[in-house]
Amino acid sequence: MSRVQTVNVTAGRVAELVGRLAVADLAEILDPLPGLQARLRIAPGDWGQVADIAARQGLRWSAVWGDHRPPQILIRSLLFGCDGHLLLETAVDEALPELTSQTGAYIAADRPERALQDMFGVRFIDHPDRRRWLRHQGWAEGDYPLRVDFPVAGRRSGTTPPDCNYPFPAVVGEGVYEIPVGPVHAGIIEPGHFRFQAVGETILRMEEHLGYVHKGIEKIAVGRDLTGLARLACRVSGDSAVAHGWAACQAVERALQVEVPPRALALRAILVERERIANHLGDIGAICNDVGFAFAQVQMTRLRELVQRQNQVLFGHRLLFDRVVPGGVAVDLDAGQTLSMLEELQRLRIDVEELLPLLLEYPSLQDRLRGTGILPPEQARRIGVIGYIGRAGNLQDDLRRDAPYAPYDRLRVEVPACLVGDVACRVSVRGEEVLVAIGLIEQLLADLPDGVLRADCPVPGGEVEGIGLIEGWRGETVAYVRLSAAGRVERYFPRDPSWLSWPALEMLLEDVIVPDFPVNNKSVNGSYSGHDL
Repeated sequence: MSRVQTVNVTAGRVAELVGRLAVADLAEILDPLPGLQARLRIAPGDWGQVADIAARQGLRWSAVWGDHRPPQILIRSLLFGCDGHLLLETAVDEALPELTSQTGAYIAADRPERALQDMFGVRFIDHPDRRRWLRHQGWAEGDYPLRVDFPVAGRRSGTTPPDCNYPFPAVVGEGVYEIPVGPVHAGIIEPGHFRFQAVGETILRMEEHLGYVHKGIEKIAVGRDLTGLARLACRVSGDSAVAHGWAACQAVERALQVEVPPRALALRAILVERERIANHLGDIGAICNDVGFAFAQVQMTRLRELVQRQNQVLFGHRLLFDRVVPGGVAVDLDAGQTLSMLEELQRLRIDVEELLPLLLEYPSLQDRLRGTGILPPEQARRIGVIGYIGRAGNLQDDLRRDAPYAPYDRLRVEVPACLVGDVACRVSVRGEEVLVAIGLIEQLLADLPDGVLRADCPVPGGEVEGIGLIEGWRGETVAYVRLSAAGRVERYFPRDPSWLSWPALEMLLEDVIVPDFPVNNKSVNGSYSGHDL
């Protein structure tokens, strides 16, 4: 079983990096946005060098995004240290948008930079992979959909040609063959292509190609009011409606300097912990079912269903859509509902504590899970994974404990972790996170503040921006929001944790047998929707 290990988090310190860069005249110190430790302006020519220094100092890479402000494109990169988050900013000319890649320092920047290349036309110098990532056949050469002059409905008329020529590299050798899987799958999931190269049953290499959905989240956010933004954020990834909704609202509230009522903050935490519980229960059951242990699937699905039914009864929505709103929450709990939830949590705790030891010690089940899909801790740190995938290899970063925001700043948050990084560890960590979440909700309900549920969000009267940082069930969830003087959205960027977990799936499949792909995939469970904005 997993247990609370010695604390092992990102070691680098933002404050030390800022000092070092300032002394070297590599950065201009700017006023930090609320919730961040620091913000630096970097010259375009120093962008890659600064990333190299940050990586050597042990900071974790988190996200990169663009913002077209003609005649420039602003590029922002978010890093995390043990003392908080650091925002790097630079700007490139829209006519010749070139920037040194950070991928050499941080592998995690690979696909996000390719997405920036596709959506804004930014060319990353020294990037190791020139292939498109999100571009599809609906966009002509020279079209960049997230530039302000590109229409939200696109420019192509008629049917978009099929996207069937993504250049997967070939692996040749005696007995090597390929297995294309997807993008359309047999199950009720979203599209994603997996290209396997194997010998016999053993996987030599697997590469993903995602980006088939193209919901246009970032584009259609522009011009929305705050309520419309919150509703859109809840739909970035339906299984993370609370996490993304809270991150977007937190970004808005920080930008507007709105103080959210304590009761609303406690209710938000209750909602996000219930989202965590439901998703972990469902996935634990599905993982076990993928190796033929249907008993666990039945039991865990039953428990998840009970949680979601109570969500419907108490909060009016099984998946908790639109319960988090700008300035607060749209739901409340009375004394009877509080008691009902506590009774349900008590029964859930008993069931989980009875089932988990059975799953984690049952020989025939553990024979399939232990040693399967190992992501060694050193490799996990190198690619920057977060959430339960990192914690399965004792990379414990958890914003609730390590960069606490209200109401977690008044709670004690335990972070379960394992050491090996295999499927068994991912199941164990997720099971214990269910118990931790139950305990947190009990703490919150025992000391639920009185007061109003929502604060007013004023019209800013000038352009403002903010960043939201929430620990969702998959891990660190990021949202950047820039508002106009009238309070309308000018730019919204959500970063789902799946951007950092999908590459982990490719790595942990090396030398795994093909029939074990489903159980490994489910143990990671990246979000297609959260990635394919």
